[in-house]
This record gives sequence, C-alpha cells and structure tokens, in this order.
Amino acid sequence: MTTSTFQLPTWFDAALVAGMQRGIEKEGLRMQPDGFAAKTFHPAKLGSKLTHPYITTDYSENLLELITSPKPTIKEALDMLRDLHVLVHRSLENNELMWPLSMPCMSSDTDNDIPLADYGTSNIGKLKTLYRSGLGVRYGRKMQTIAGLHYNLSIGDDLFAAWQNAEGADDLTAFKNAKYLALIRNFKRLTPLVLYLLGASPSVCGTFVSGREHDLIPLFENSCSYYQPNGTSLRMGKLGYTNSVQEDLDIRYNDLDEYIAGLRRAIGTPFDEFANIGVDDKDGNPIQINSHILQIENEYYSPIRPKQVTKSGETPTAALAARGIAYVEFRAIDLDPYSDIGITKETACFLEVLALYCLLTDSPALLPEEEKRLAANIDTVVNHGRQTGVQIDDGANLVDLHDWIVNHLTNMQIIADAFDAHHGGNDYRSALSLMQGKATNPNFTLSAQIEEDSRRAGGTWALGKILAQKHQQELLTHALSQEQEQTFAKIAQDSVREQQDIEASDTMSFYDFVQTYR
Repeated sequence: MTTSTFQLPTWFDAALVAGMQRGIEKEGLRMQPDGFAAKTFHPAKLGSKLTHPYITTDYSENLLELITSPKPTIKEALDMLRDLHVLVHRSLENNELMWPLSMPCMSSDTDNDIPLADYGTSNIGKLKTLYRSGLGVRYGRKMQTIAGLHYNLSIGDDLFAAWQNAEGADDLTAFKNAKYLALIRNFKRLTPLVLYLLGASPSVCGTFVSGREHDLIPLFENSCSYYQPNGTSLRMGKLGYTNSVQEDLDIRYNDLDEYIAGLRRAIGTPFDEFANIGVDDKDGNPIQINSHILQIENEYYSPIRPKQVTKSGETPTAALAARGIAYVEFRAIDLDPYSDIGITKETACFLEVLALYCLLTDSPALLPEEEKRLAANIDTVVNHGRQTGVQIDDGANLVDLHDWIVNHLTNMQIIADAFDAHHGGNDYRSALSLMQGKATNPNFTLSAQIEEDSRRAGGTWALGKILAQKHQQELLTHALSQEQEQTFAKIAQDSVREQQDIEASDTMSFYDFVQTYR
C-alpha cells in the first residue's frame, strides 16, 4: 500500500458504519500462584468446553478461550467479554490466576506438563483432542500455549449495497467477497504497523526457549527472562505462532475460489516429515488426524482470515464456498497485559478504523513475491521495530518504519472522523491520536512498557503475576445482575446436557470414526 493522501469515496456516508458488528475471541492461560501453568482440569462450574457457546478451551486444558457474540457497539462487546472474565475468575480454585501475557508463563523444560484439551468421550470431542495431539507432535506443545486475541468484524450490507450501486456491480455476495478479500490483502500489507503499535510480547520466560535455538538475551544479569532488544511481538515471529512448513503453501487472497482451493490442496497433500511421525502410535492409537501439510483448515496460520459461520458438520471452506465471506478475523493481536480483559476500548476503535481503511484503499493482487517481502517486513518489526532508523520495504523503496506508520495513521484520520460523526463522542479520534503518539515515540509502545516493567518487577513472570493479581482483584469486584447470573448458569447446565446427548448418540468406534474422517 502506498502512503499517498487518502480520500473517502463520494458514495460514502458516515451512517454506513452503523451496520458493523464485532465479536472478540480471547485466549488466556490459567496459572498457579507460583507462576507455572495450571495443571487442573477446566473448571466444572463453567460447563462443557465442547458445547458452551462462550467459554471453551483452545489448545491445552489450561488455555481458556472466551468468545463474545457479535455486538453492534464496541462497548457491548467489551462488556460481554468482561462478564465472561468475571465468570471465569469466580470459578477458579486453588488460588489460580489468569496469566495476562501472550507468551506463556513458566512450564517445565519439556512438553510433559502441557495437557491437551479434553472434550469428553464423544467422537467429535475426541477428534478435537486428536487435532491438538497432531499439532503437538508436529510443532511441539509449547508453541500451542501462546495466547492471542481475535477481533472479528463484519461490515454492514448497507455499506456494501451503496458501494455496489456506485460501481454498478450485479451480485452482492460476489461483490462482498471481493471487497473483503481486498481488505485482507491490505491488512497483510499493514501487519507491520499492527505489530509495532499493538505488539506486547518482547520477552519470554526462559522455560519457553529451553532446548530451542534462539537469539534472545537475558533481560538482565542472571535473569530467567529473555528478550529481543527493540522487539515488539515475539508471538508473531520465528519463536511464536509461525510455521516454516507453511511458508511456501502459496495460499492466495485474490479470489475466494482460489483461496478455498489453496486450503483444500494443503489439507489433501501428504508431507513426508509428518508421514515419518506416523498417524498412529505403536499401539495403533491415532496421534494426528492425517500426515498432510494441514490436518484441517484451522491449522493454517495467518494474521487474518475470511470467515463464514459454519453449520453443524460443515467445514470452514465449505461454509465459505456455500455462503461467501460473512466477516474477517483479525488475528495478529497480542494480549494487552495491562487490561483486565486483554484489550482496551482504544485498541478496538483503532482496529475498526484500520479495517475500514484497508477496505476502502486500493488493493492490488497479492502475489508470492510480495508475500515474501511482507514476511521479511514482519520479521524486521518483530525483532527490531522500536529501533531508531529501522526500515522496511514498501515495494518501491526502503522506508523508515516510523515515518511509514505515521503516514498511514494520518490517512486514517478522515475515517476516525466518520466513526465519531456517526457514534458521537471522540473515541475513535482519541484512539488514533494514541497510536500516533506510539508511532513517533517508541517508548510509548506496549512492548517498551512491558520490557521496562519486567525489569522493574524482576522478570517477565514476576510482572505477569503482579498484573494477574491486580486484574483478578478488579474483576471480582464486578457484579452480574441476577438475570445474568441465571442466564449464564442455564447456559452452563445446558452445555453439559448437550455434551451428554452427543456422547450418548455415538454409534461408531473412535477408530472407525477417524478412518472415515481421514
């Protein structure tokens, strides 16, 4: 994307942002008071993690995932996310806390104390665990305990209809698909901006890198924490949620059919390294779904995904093929450890301004040569983003990263104005102003604050524990209404019954189920 002056299209009106819906998925590890990851089962009070619509687990038994329903305003989304956090903290036992950072708290030097999430005895539940087993044998379990936040955003049909009418396009679904993919391509181009402004994982506990090659250095003398000087988001770098196996997949975002075909090709293509592991252990028990490049669609790591709500038994690509793109999932977002729910109103406002900017800015096709350049830019920002004079490649020249970010943020001002014109107040402009301060002064970034506060606290895990205790105290002061209490209690009870019904309805052995699935 160039940094020329941005103008809103003539058909655009501020009222068109009214149809936007947003939802949040937030992961977080349960931790013991001594700083180590919890080894207990998912709290029973929270219901079934297989069927609960809002509270489940991600990779491991101790990695909670909280999911809001789509909401018409940021406030409603954040309020629901806070309510879910309150429920979680009320359910914790053994003095457990919620680890507030993206990079995991302390663990043993091996994967042995990282329990796979257990979804019960049903075939579908066991398949979810098997998928996680496959991730573990392929990439190691430690990587899978990294936590992040996904911001899901759908654009209202009123906006697309006005745009479609202005361009004289015929099929609204095809038009939306094309525009959502344009948004995704531009977001990938601007991922370095996101990692610089929102990156919050410049350091890790030493146990995370034990036995792994890395170029991190101790945070201070005799420290058990390691960091990358001027780093921003180790979560999004070589030590984090990246996968060298997937680097050459060539999954493209220029056409929806092309994207779907690319994912399905990866799921259907055997990979020697994974075949050598075997799909079953020596006793004939499955340890991965298959030996292909991807076991399922969700194994593909990307900073952003096109999404459609799936029906029962439907795969993500089948849903996209049948009904097109319903929303986009922004995935390159570290947890904000200073927030009790992992995200602030300012970050949410900024992400929505960024989304509309990516949607409305020209977005040429994204081809493999540019993808490699973008990956190099991400690597630069992950490791050196706060360094004075650091440069990235914008496709035409090497440019100063911080100047490049300032130029894009300046272009976004007119979009922040439009949001505030519709919603009233100054939230979106204030959020953009906050980001502009970070762009001009790296010391204001989350990554810089975490690095400094980790030193002051005596290490990354020590800072994490301090913040975890603070957040727990704050959240436990929040009251839920009697109606909310009853509603959430019923949802938990219903989820347990639903899991029991699923388990009772199975008629096939898991071994046969897996063979059929394969």
